[in-house]
Amino acid sequence: MNLVVLVTGANSGIGLALCERLLSQGTRGLQLCLACRNMRRAEAARSVLLTSHPTAQVALLHLDTSSISSVVRAAQEVRLRYDRLDYLYLNAGIMPNPQFDVTAFFKGLFSSKIIPMLATGVGILTQKDGVTSDGLQEVFATNLFGHFLLIRELEPLLCHAGQTSQLIWTSSSNAHRSAFNLEDIQHQRGSQPYSSSKYASDLLSLALNTHYNKQGLYSSVTCPGFVMTSLTYNILPSFPAFVWTLLMPVFWLIRLVTNTFTLTPQNGSEALFWLFKQKPESLDPYAKYHSLTSGLGNNYTQPRKMDIDLETSESLYETLLQLESEVRKNFHGTSESERASQRGGRGISRGMDHLRVNTERFQ
Repeated sequence: MNLVVLVTGANSGIGLALCERLLSQGTRGLQLCLACRNMRRAEAARSVLLTSHPTAQVALLHLDTSSISSVVRAAQEVRLRYDRLDYLYLNAGIMPNPQFDVTAFFKGLFSSKIIPMLATGVGILTQKDGVTSDGLQEVFATNLFGHFLLIRELEPLLCHAGQTSQLIWTSSSNAHRSAFNLEDIQHQRGSQPYSSSKYASDLLSLALNTHYNKQGLYSSVTCPGFVMTSLTYNILPSFPAFVWTLLMPVFWLIRLVTNTFTLTPQNGSEALFWLFKQKPESLDPYAKYHSLTSGLGNNYTQPRKMDIDLETSESLYETLLQLESEVRKNFHGTSESERASQRGGRGISRGMDHLRVNTERFQ
């Protein structure tokens, strides 16, 4: 039986490492689709994969999860290409313009909080968010809402009688309840949009299981650990490359006392790949599946309970459905040229006011 696997954010880092592992376990009958924002990089990634696996079926799809029109067009293309979708890896994500608190960093180096600080960035990182042309907060749209809309658009392929399909999210240990607010799901008034979006994805995964398991669709959440990717390097964009090289021995030493420092994209993709081989019915919807690496370099996956609850997950799900409705109304009622001029949120301001009022109802 052919398996169809779609991976968002597949052109580099953990996404590309996952694709390499999926093809390495056997290309026969596997149709792999790389869904990427930058098609030049996507072509390069496809070439790398085909060099190692020349008989593999590797397709490309242009998808920018921060753009409503891009998500809708991409979903239409997927529905035309395939009659089923077995695995949808929701991996694309951004952490824009991180601000690094040097003072807090050096204080943390000499405290008991050094490991979680280095592994998650807690206490030392804040981000300045942007606004998309659809009037949504950029991190929220890219990391969460674009993926939610993609799932909704691909329901006909994901929900088939007699078939199970899996949604697999790349979350983070940086997903903290304290960063998330149901009254501000886009994190417009905060300074931790990345943490908020990742905690929201944890909540959403639980809600998706509640609503879709009976239709054969299951959702799981993973954490790649501390991985050296472009996202990590951008935390300190002014640091020259050799500084990161100098820090690597320190990170290797830290791995001796904590298993969360996976460091390489290959290691970080462990939980994503492990879930590919599991029966979705056997997985715990309240668990986050962590990629871990021992001091000796052995990779393994471990489930850890998430700090989430069903009531909050349902409230978020209902709020996202309302936002989806408002965004769709605006999208279908606005020309392409008008949408391009709506940067700053003017296009859905009335919809967002309506959403804020209704959000209070779910508290």
